[in-house]
Amino acid sequence: MEDDIESVVWSSGQISDRVSELATELNYDFSIESTSSSPVFVGVATGAFVFLSDLVRRISFPISVDLIRVSSYGFGTLSNGNPSISSDLKLDVSAKHVVLVEDIVDTGNTLSRLIEHLKSKGASSISVCTFLDKPSRRKTVVKLVGKGKFYRGFECPGYFVVGYGMDFAERYRNLPYVGVLKPGCYQEVSEELPKKKMHTSI
Repeated sequence: MEDDIESVVWSSGQISDRVSELATELNYDFSIESTSSSPVFVGVATGAFVFLSDLVRRISFPISVDLIRVSSYGFGTLSNGNPSISSDLKLDVSAKHVVLVEDIVDTGNTLSRLIEHLKSKGASSISVCTFLDKPSRRKTVVKLVGKGKFYRGFECPGYFVVGYGMDFAERYRNLPYVGVLKPGCYQEVSEELPKKKMHTSI
């Protein structure tokens, strides 16, 4: 796998340091926020699972954890622009503060869809904690709910990155760092996949 990586953007050490900083921010904010119930940290599967795991182990206040799955990328490098909920929460988030944990916020379409979905379930406020943020590609204004805040690990340049839970065609999730794929790898993997599963439009 490492031979497929053109360059490393963030090392495992840099990632660990930044996740600790995000957890410190969350610990402080929730220490001064009065709430009658434990916040629910909702990880967006599958890309956020590594980030979610590292983050919650640094949280010092009581929380619940759940996962939600949304279909947006398929096996391509670009969002298909029509995200849908494919696996819903098991926990009740009514009247609770939700921290939505994402691997990357790109166009904002998926995030907005998730926020509206959680709002419809009665969440009293919704924060977003994303590992990476690509504001240069934003197509949708992301509106948080209640006293929700936006936390981000790193601002990501416009290229497609993998590792630390993020994939291309379900590969590279287990890389401990974030890197850029060599251009030839897109074509090589694409040729192995059914064409109907490739999403090339935003």
